[in-house]
Amino acid sequence: MKVTVAAIAQSCGLSTATVDRALNNRPGISAANRQRVMEAAQRLGYLPTAGAVPLPSRPAALEFFLPIRQNVFMGELADHIRAYASHMPLVASCRIHDLDDISPASLQTAVDDLGLQTKGVGVIAVDHPRTRGVMQRMADAGIRLITIASDVPAAPRSAYVGLDNRAAGRTAALLMGRLLRGLSGSIAIVTGSRSYRGHEEREMGFRAVLGEDFPELAVTTSVDINEDGEASYAETQMLLREQPGLLGIYCVGAGRFGVARALKERTAAPKPVFICHDLTPLTRGYLVDDLADVVIDQNARLTAEQSVIQLLGSIASSEPVIPNRYIEPRLIFRENIPAQ
Repeated sequence: MKVTVAAIAQSCGLSTATVDRALNNRPGISAANRQRVMEAAQRLGYLPTAGAVPLPSRPAALEFFLPIRQNVFMGELADHIRAYASHMPLVASCRIHDLDDISPASLQTAVDDLGLQTKGVGVIAVDHPRTRGVMQRMADAGIRLITIASDVPAAPRSAYVGLDNRAAGRTAALLMGRLLRGLSGSIAIVTGSRSYRGHEEREMGFRAVLGEDFPELAVTTSVDINEDGEASYAETQMLLREQPGLLGIYCVGAGRFGVARALKERTAAPKPVFICHDLTPLTRGYLVDDLADVVIDQNARLTAEQSVIQLLGSIASSEPVIPNRYIEPRLIFRENIPAQ
């Protein structure tokens, strides 16, 4: 039976108007009454849950630290976090910090502006001792942490939200091998940054499946473009020039734009199979124009929603770590591009 606002009002002894204000995080209600409403709503099963993870009984201030300017996916993720958090009664406020770059120093500088009332923080960060130190200091201050898209498992985070990146890399290799079935030759890997554990895991998974199932396909080149699209363009141009028979390119993270641009300018045929990650307006175009063959998407909207829910769940939980909820990858081809 669906729990109603009237039932919550009766349970906590307040008016339905007061309950409505509390549930929708509107002004005009005392902190004590807001807490009474949230506790009653949770007790009656009105509030959402993430699986078996309970959510807090009062709104919490959240902050996210994302390298938005690094690529389009990060920007879309930030937009979805803002939109979802704005409709969640249990989110008192949501600040998103755009990191200058992926370095630990940028994260440290941004964290210095952390709000005093913040209860939970989500980060996309490289796995580095300085990063882990920054996260440890936040945890020591009583802040709950989650990692997004790329994990930092040795840090004191409560959960990771994102793909199983090793499985994503293995999936890319399976696709590459089957699309090139019967052919023998060279494959190139373009990584956004191996400083991201997720990118490293994707590359490892990719290499493992090629070696196990498609030994006739060899990774002859692997370049790290440090999340720089222009570097990706230059490296891909050089690859195509020096290896005219290149069969495939796997772009592990950022750098898709540079690879696609170089492929578009290529006049020789046939085109290498191109597999990349994240469905964005740009990669939609690559699929339509037959520059990209497959996009392995981690669904920015779902990742954003789960990030907010898992962060709220970690705040409510008495356990230091809550169960991971991997985002299931979507395989997007030209003929099944979802509507925007």
